[in-house]
Amino acid sequence: MEERLQKYLANNGIGARRKCEEYIVQGRVKVNEKVVTQLGTKINPEKDLIEFDGKTVEKVNHYVYILLNKPIGYVTTVKDQFNRPTVLDLVKVDEKILPVGRLDMYTSGALILTNDGEFINKVTHPKNEVEKTYTVTVKGIVTKEDVEKLEAGVKIDDYISGKAKVKILKTNEEKQISRLQITIHEGKNREVRKMCEAIDKKVLALHRRKIGNIDVKNMKIGTWRYLKEQELKQLGLTNT
Repeated sequence: MEERLQKYLANNGIGARRKCEEYIVQGRVKVNEKVVTQLGTKINPEKDLIEFDGKTVEKVNHYVYILLNKPIGYVTTVKDQFNRPTVLDLVKVDEKILPVGRLDMYTSGALILTNDGEFINKVTHPKNEVEKTYTVTVKGIVTKEDVEKLEAGVKIDDYISGKAKVKILKTNEEKQISRLQITIHEGKNREVRKMCEAIDKKVLALHRRKIGNIDVKNMKIGTWRYLKEQELKQLGLTNT
């Protein structure tokens, strides 16, 4: 049975489908020992030899879904060019897993890792509107007007942030600090930090509490566990 090359790569742990498309265009994928750069190329997984960066892409028969409560100081890449610690230094499993989306080095909290590329694509694609909930500590007192601006969307770089749900959890007049809960569903690069900067509030601490309804509140920082089938069903995005 034929399937598109990028889908095969994604389903077998190489990356999200969009990332796999980039790899094909870059000439990093071979089919039967020939480089293929044409998107939409169809392959027969039962007969064709598929290689990525010179290594055979084996068919994944068992998908794993892992929740990590990421500490500050770790990057969400498989390998880091500056030799900084990565989240894969914390999660040791036999399967070749990848982070689902990103958290910057100075952000802690919920991060899913998996060998299911289609799942990665579904969780990170804006059209699926998977909510991510953050706890944010900022310098300064956040006002009701600030909340309204954040909820309506603020200008970041060359775009307007998507509509957000924002709640003031605590303010401290003496220390001039506010604590917020911000829920978004796009999660572009450093979006929450930039949203706060747009209302002139510097982020002092940022923690992703939830992805959808999957919460890390009862997990110690730096620990991980397998996601339960019920949690995957709540997301409604699994291949299983």
